[in-house]
Amino acid sequence: MSTQSTRLRIWDRPVRLFHWTLILLVALSFASGKSGAWGLHFVSGYAILTLVLFRILWGFFGSENARFTHFLKSPLAALRQLARLAKRDQDRETSHNPAGGWMVLVLVSLLLVQGLSGLFANHDPGFSYSQHGPLAMKVSEATQESLSAWHVAGQRYMVFAIALHVLAIMLYKLVKGHELVMPMLTGEKLLPEGAKAPRLASGRLALGLLLMAGAAVFLFIRFF
Repeated sequence: MSTQSTRLRIWDRPVRLFHWTLILLVALSFASGKSGAWGLHFVSGYAILTLVLFRILWGFFGSENARFTHFLKSPLAALRQLARLAKRDQDRETSHNPAGGWMVLVLVSLLLVQGLSGLFANHDPGFSYSQHGPLAMKVSEATQESLSAWHVAGQRYMVFAIALHVLAIMLYKLVKGHELVMPMLTGEKLLPEGAKAPRLASGRLALGLLLMAGAAVFLFIRFF
């Protein structure tokens, strides 16, 4: 295994800001939901929906290695990746590895469904309007109950998926010697010499897509 390496910028600022801001917002949503701070819970939910929609757009129009077509491989490729978990080797990835790509898809999907279901949830049927999602009164009581049940159950799925994600990061660090956290902080990663840095999209494009995502969330809530 070659010991020669080079430091390359692989993660753009929009992806890194998305990642760390989302962590804070998810924590805020859990805490505010448990404490009954519904106003704060709704605001954090709107922000999460905006970020998730932005990440979906960025997955089609953003930086090369952030695009779904770049890092989403077949399930078989993901299983092969996991089968090599115990093998210590040099990290050559300039994006998510095949298993990590599927985890990204799972987390984004869970967050999207969790955010959308929360818009229609009735957190305490028969009581204060402030405990209802902003669109709860636009659907039948049966639909409210169904989406509320999903919203509550979705929390458990989210906790499980996040725990699995963190565990995988720890195993890759301890078992394979791959550092995955620092590149998401700094944007840079130590890779074998000759590795090619991905093409990174502009910050102006990211801002435009973020504004589009925010507008979509606002219009959906306002005019549904």
